[in-house]
Amino acid sequence: MNITVIVPTYRRSQDLARCLQALQQQQRPANEIIVTVRDIDTETWNFLDNFDPADLPLKYVTITVPGVVAAMNQGLEAASGDIIVFTDDDAAPHPNWLAQIEPHFLQDDRVGGVGGRDILQYPQPWDAGTREVVGKLRWYGKVLGEHHRGVGAAREVDVLKGVNMSFRRSAIADLRFEQRMRGTGAQVHFEIAFCLTLRRRDWKLIYDPAILVDHYSAPRFDEDQRHQFNAIAFTNAVHNETLALLEHLSVWQRFVFVLWAILVGTHQSPGLAQWLRSFPREGAIATQKWMASIQGRWQGWQTWRQSQIDSATLRTTNESV
Repeated sequence: MNITVIVPTYRRSQDLARCLQALQQQQRPANEIIVTVRDIDTETWNFLDNFDPADLPLKYVTITVPGVVAAMNQGLEAASGDIIVFTDDDAAPHPNWLAQIEPHFLQDDRVGGVGGRDILQYPQPWDAGTREVVGKLRWYGKVLGEHHRGVGAAREVDVLKGVNMSFRRSAIADLRFEQRMRGTGAQVHFEIAFCLTLRRRDWKLIYDPAILVDHYSAPRFDEDQRHQFNAIAFTNAVHNETLALLEHLSVWQRFVFVLWAILVGTHQSPGLAQWLRSFPREGAIATQKWMASIQGRWQGWQTWRQSQIDSATLRTTNESV
């Protein structure tokens, strides 16, 4: 099988250099490596002009629209591999990365996606603890991420993580990353919509903790700054998660999800109970997160509802023609 690796990048040339060096050291070399670069990113273009690819099968794609979704979609359009693998420019895949990914696709024709663990560096290695259950969607709408903590054997999951995920070309077919995701850079939770669509199509997604990348979590150049609260970024992330889940859940699950999201929620998207739990420790920030979360839930609902109206209108128009 031919393998294409797609690396979206923006203004992080030193991180990109480390990523490309890691790809040079793969035991199972990629057949094609696509780096997507913004047209205004002079730093990265200057780096690539002087970079010696050696035997790397590099291909550059110019992006004119901000956001990781546009970058990944254009990468998909340019990709020719039977397996399409994604990682971030601030990640360094381990030497056996592709060698560990490929067998999962060869062994089972129903495997549509494969992902693994990202070891957080920050820039020093961080002991994140371990989790047996990662990448799963609870029936009431709670998404369990924690891919960086996963241990154990390879197993089926519902969601993979963007820094370390791959897909069978025939599985994704004409599927593209959701353009309704909000944000000007990271567009957090874009993976949820993509992966859940594959699950609805009855493809298997495999999470294997032995498939490893080192993740250095470099600074972002948008409103979403790691480990720093920003109301716009927080609202956008909750909007994206809400939209993806409403598209996937059944009617009765949506009802339960809305109640759970408002009354309970999570630390990343707090409802009332999570706000009460966090307030003694975080004070005013907890309140700001709660308000941003509720706003994100409402906006996600509005985006989903408008899509339902637009789809119904289009069907009515087509039937009357």
